[in-house]
Amino acid sequence: MSDIVRLRYAPSPTGHLHIGGARTALFTYLYARQRGGQFILRIEDTDLDRNVSGAAEEFYNGLRWLGLDWDEGEDVGGPYGPYRCTDRMDIYQAHIDQLLREDKAYYCYCTEEDLTREREAQVAAGETPKYAGHCRHLTAEQRAAYEAEGRSRTVRLRASEGEKLAFRDMVRGDISFDSDGNDFVIVKSSGMPTYNLAVVIDDHLMHITHVTRGEEHISNTPRQLQIYRAFGWEEPVFAHFNLILNETGKKLSKRDESILQFISQYRDLGYLPEAILNFLALLGWSPETEEEVFTKEELIERFSFERVNKSGSIFDQQKLAWMNNTYFKKAELDVVTDLCTRQLQKAGRLPKQLDESQQAWAETLSALYQDKLSSASEIVEQTELFFRDNVVLEEEGRGILADEQVPAVLAAFARHVEEMGEAGFTVDAIKAAVKAVQGETGAKGKGLFMPIRVALTGQVHGPDLNATIWLLGRDKVLQRLRAGAEGKLA
Repeated sequence: MSDIVRLRYAPSPTGHLHIGGARTALFTYLYARQRGGQFILRIEDTDLDRNVSGAAEEFYNGLRWLGLDWDEGEDVGGPYGPYRCTDRMDIYQAHIDQLLREDKAYYCYCTEEDLTREREAQVAAGETPKYAGHCRHLTAEQRAAYEAEGRSRTVRLRASEGEKLAFRDMVRGDISFDSDGNDFVIVKSSGMPTYNLAVVIDDHLMHITHVTRGEEHISNTPRQLQIYRAFGWEEPVFAHFNLILNETGKKLSKRDESILQFISQYRDLGYLPEAILNFLALLGWSPETEEEVFTKEELIERFSFERVNKSGSIFDQQKLAWMNNTYFKKAELDVVTDLCTRQLQKAGRLPKQLDESQQAWAETLSALYQDKLSSASEIVEQTELFFRDNVVLEEEGRGILADEQVPAVLAAFARHVEEMGEAGFTVDAIKAAVKAVQGETGAKGKGLFMPIRVALTGQVHGPDLNATIWLLGRDKVLQRLRAGAEGKLA
């Protein structure tokens, strides 16, 4: 085996980039980069009936959004291409012909009806279903007769029986199976190689040293080991990652709507890719310290297969929200503004194109709520008060506006806002006006700030008052202050 590690992520283009697939890609990437090796992206599209147009491109976009890059692949090229199964049919056929020529595989002409009857009879007899080998020893005449009938055919590998199929798993340790002599199909009747055959040929020819994937593939490994041995090839090192579970501890189903399962969903909701990457890394891997926030570079440095959990990992949505909020707090304002603006535009709150003043407004709004966001999509609900025509009073706010000093406070503040004029309506001017109202009315603390906040927003608590007032706009502020001073808000 080469001293240079070569690992691949080989998704099937049958849908969106799933969080489980993204985690497999991440673990594979981290190990390859840590060891100074190569990370290859290959598309396993042997399941023609389930392939989805454009799915491969979504994988590329999703992985790049997460911050992953690859050294070889369909879109970047490389010395061992093509990097898509359906573009490698000539390569597969040469190897299929080799197995047939060496009598390590054979054509099977059994129909689906034959195989169904056979399975049903075995189950009825309490036996484990397996192919009985009807076509294992066909004569040339028998094969010719089946061909003349126009029967479709598959290719089966001559499986061993009672052979120890053992391998060392970098996550789970030693695993072994006893071969059962079940001659399994390696080429479908359509001529398409099965996943097990294609993946072995591709991994060998692309010099893959480590095969990383989910634990559901453990059951595929014995068949793949038999294919490696049929060709006389050295086997790679394997690593099988644990299942991702929902919060009830059950295996995560793609039909489970309690969790957002696709990377594109998080991107569309305005999550930060660095946070998703960090969260995925901790979804099955544990560092040696209590730390939980890591950069990609730190993950590359610290990752190891030895610290990948064997048992299932719970997808903790509260932890994801906390982590994304942690990254939001540290993010550059222009990044946050861009994400929040897109969400507000999607909700119809902002126009598709912003002029300079609208951009400044969106930036101030984003800065005001930046520390409170677990995703940019939350900006829509949290800032609803800025897009309403009328004040919606909280019950506690009604009591605050009932204080006898409130009309004087609101009227005094309205007068200062009026005197500012449109050009003078700035955050600094608003701050000075509030201070002036304090001197004029004697109101201070909650008796000063709360009546103003409630009259303008309907809420008792909220973000910075001066910025909030500026964001509401001078006309709306004057209208609400006057209504509050006249007791018309409640």
